[in-house]
Amino acid sequence: MKKTPLYPAHLRHGGRMVEFAGYALPLQYTSIVEEHLAVRRGAGLFDVSHMGEFLIRGVEALAFLQWATANDAAKLKVGRAQYSMLPNPRGGVVDDIYLYRIAEEEYLMVVNAANIAKDWAHLKELSRGYSVELTDLSEETALLALQGPQAASLLQGLTEADLSLTKKNQVFGARVAGRPARLARTGYTGEDGFELFLAPEDAEAVFEALLEAGATPAGLGARDTLRLEAGFPLYGHELTEDTNPLCTPWAWVVKREKDFLGKEAMLAAPCAEKLIGLVLETGIPREGYRVYSGDREVGRVTSGGYSPLLEKGIALAYVEKEAAEPFLVEVRGRKVGASLSPLPFVPLK
Repeated sequence: MKKTPLYPAHLRHGGRMVEFAGYALPLQYTSIVEEHLAVRRGAGLFDVSHMGEFLIRGVEALAFLQWATANDAAKLKVGRAQYSMLPNPRGGVVDDIYLYRIAEEEYLMVVNAANIAKDWAHLKELSRGYSVELTDLSEETALLALQGPQAASLLQGLTEADLSLTKKNQVFGARVAGRPARLARTGYTGEDGFELFLAPEDAEAVFEALLEAGATPAGLGARDTLRLEAGFPLYGHELTEDTNPLCTPWAWVVKREKDFLGKEAMLAAPCAEKLIGLVLETGIPREGYRVYSGDREVGRVTSGGYSPLLEKGIALAYVEKEAAEPFLVEVRGRKVGASLSPLPFVPLK
């Protein structure tokens, strides 16, 4: 099992370590609910160094990315970022990613930890014929996520950059606690916040400085409940190699006016299912639980858990396209009423 540069710090702060995507990471430090609410009301600090980072540069970097990704990379100005997907030839999803344009012909792609090897092989194969250079920076990069309504004010005390001038999805260089960093005003919690790309040897000092400034350390458990409340997909759950993104709430990512790998297959595939949000009357839903419309089974939960803000069980579920209320979810052998909810479950910041 791999260890991130912050492994000693996690142990020192009482992190309950678990295996995730081949890495030893903290599930929680105190409780998932406490850490979740700390992010919603203050500022929480996550170690996301397990994520993968690929540098893509060259005179045909943009042309390559236009073919390899579903969103329109041409709309990215230097210093801006966008959410996107890597489609496969069948119109499914190899991975969902974040793409940062850091120079005129230079991009940074952040991919899911479990997909680093798969994505790297996929992109290297696609890059043949393009004048482009790909570098895997995953082992040379530590990544922190500072999230919450107090993230900007807390971080401001540790950097000379004027954060009041920065916008969502902006990426820029700065020093944090005296260490060089690339900051991005992005995140995976539905809150305002920043992600900090650091050299591995600087990660622990910055992590400790942010905690001393008032951030609450938060683990994988809170990260998952926060993204679920925000209605964000998790690869392997809401998105897979067989998922047509046009049949999901994230169809907006796909830009039909440009050519990309798998476009024809994606446009031709009918949507037999739809993804919905459910709030349960009682009980906690989990992945794989059956969903019913009346007496008929119509789908399954892809992500579920307890919402600390709503104080109820919530779920994302794929159901038949024509399925309608009343919905029920089978929880531990008992069918529980579930109301349809718009996504996100809570307002995004």
